Amino acid sequence: MGKKFKNKDLAARLGVSGTLVSLVLNNKADQHGIRKDTQEKVLALARQMGYFNMVAEKNETAPTEETPGIIGMIVPSLNDPFITGITPYLQKAFSSIGVGFSIITKDPDDQRFERLTNAFKKFFSGLILVGETADDATIRALRATDYPFILLEKNLRTGKLNSVNTDMAAGAQLVANHTKKFGYKNIIIAVDCKTIKYDHPLIDEIENALSIIPGVNKPVVIELDRSASDGETNFEDFDSFLRPPFRAELVITLHSYLVYPLMTHFRKRKLRVPQDIALISMEEGEGFDHLLSPVTCLRKPLQGMAIKSANMIWSEIKNSGKGKFKRQISITPELIIRNSCGNI
Repeated sequence: MGKKFKNKDLAARLGVSGTLVSLVLNNKADQHGIRKDTQEKVLALARQMGYFNMVAEKNETAPTEETPGIIGMIVPSLNDPFITGITPYLQKAFSSIGVGFSIITKDPDDQRFERLTNAFKKFFSGLILVGETADDATIRALRATDYPFILLEKNLRTGKLNSVNTDMAAGAQLVANHTKKFGYKNIIIAVDCKTIKYDHPLIDEIENALSIIPGVNKPVVIELDRSASDGETNFEDFDSFLRPPFRAELVITLHSYLVYPLMTHFRKRKLRVPQDIALISMEEGEGFDHLLSPVTCLRKPLQGMAIKSANMIWSEIKNSGKGKFKRQISITPELIIRNSCGNI
């Protein structure tokens, strides 16, 4: 099937002109002011229909694929369910265009990391910085040389950078709307004491969403200490709010890994979930649907985030990190309703 026919075929399926498709595939879209989301749709469908495979069979190099290279993703930890969940989708997205993909972990206490940034720039065509790996020093080092990079699950209050995030404000609203159906008044927000400095924006979103529900008391934020010498989580402060006068009816936990010690603690105290206390997680965790009380949680749009991230970093690479437009994409998560929050 010839390239010219492919262009027309793509144009027909997308409802755009053949000229527009040609400009995108020949890496001239930015020069003609074609919107980034339109470019992404053209490239995504071109990959799906085998356009780049056809070019490879002819031993040609597509203008949009001139420097495949390797994309690096720097993550805070490999134990994060978000990382393990989105990685297969990213691998699939990059392999479809012949791009390599590698993951690097960043130790926040490693003073050598700033020096390693320069080495990464020599090895990778572009970088995806996940969460708190996108610190000010790393961002400054990359921007100083117009190096192609994007942020994933990292919101910046100042400055504009290419980023793809879960819309946690919308997620908090979904949780609040569901909470309203049960009439819960006394709510605990459980957080990890080690991550509290990063969690304040999400805590504010949850509190704001709950504040507009009539009769709901201001939630109590409890920091759980998981660093005890015996490996046990300290629930002393938490337990004081399970009793009168507050007597919590619902726990909203910010991190999926806190669900497991919470469930264990409830069993020790002979508290039934959801009969005695309800539970909702702002993250999905492994095995949530197999627990004795399956856990209601927010599910991040992993596939959509992976596709957006792959297209965005590839666009940055094509523009040598000098793209004029910086995009902040937020995708609404899905509320997975299970038994732990109760039955209406």
